[in-house]
Amino acid sequence: MIALSDAIARGAVPGAEIVLVLSDKGEAHGLMAAHERGHEIMFVERQGRRREEHEAEIIRALKERQVDLICLAGYMRVLSSSFIQEFPGQILNIHPSLLPSFPGLNVHQQAIAHGVKWTGCTVHFVDDTLDGGPIIAQQVVPVLDDDSEESLAARILEQEHQLYAEALALVVSEKFEVIGRRVLAT
Repeated sequence: MIALSDAIARGAVPGAEIVLVLSDKGEAHGLMAAHERGHEIMFVERQGRRREEHEAEIIRALKERQVDLICLAGYMRVLSSSFIQEFPGQILNIHPSLLPSFPGLNVHQQAIAHGVKWTGCTVHFVDDTLDGGPIIAQQVVPVLDDDSEESLAARILEQEHQLYAEALALVVSEKFEVIGRRVLAT
């Protein structure tokens, strides 16, 4: 969220504005940082609620503000098909691997355990599959022989911050087309 906010503020994502920063964690660092930057923030409690009720509140908030794009960042919950259908082709996610390799959780551990020499990050549209939507952009990061999960995660995170803004700029520009699972700049 911070990287996207900063990129928008410096003009790297022409035509974009942050309408709302929403979290299901009341003390999320991103909420506090968004508030400091003057963005509207909203906490939507999920504990003790049915998924449908939680998502309905989020959908209402997004529709009231006429949100065009949703950028997930650190949202560690799979969205329901119903939620995704409310915003078709309007939800982006950043994932810390080169999808389709290592979807889901514990991706750095998986990359090291599998002995891959390269991993990275992916920005993709969200669809009904787990980290399987059309890929907008990717950035490669080497896996070093002495990498720990933490060191690898830190290097990937640096690339995520830059890549997400670049992918968002492409989507906001509307100068792309989706063909199957591929996103091609036009």
